[in-house]
Amino acid sequence: MSYGIVGIIILVLDIIAIMNVLQSGMEPVMKLVWILVILAMPLIGLLLWYLIGAKKLA
Repeated sequence: MSYGIVGIIILVLDIIAIMNVLQSGMEPVMKLVWILVILAMPLIGLLLWYLIGAKKLA
């Protein structure tokens, strides 16, 4: 049962990350790349976005 809760938390965080990507000022192609990374590797893509992608914009 705890794995289900962890999965739901990761899903919610992935959705938030994708929304952040869509609202960012990046080029559309880079947005697509980041969304594909987040969808292909949910946990790793999420971490990469917040460690690399989001800081690149700041």
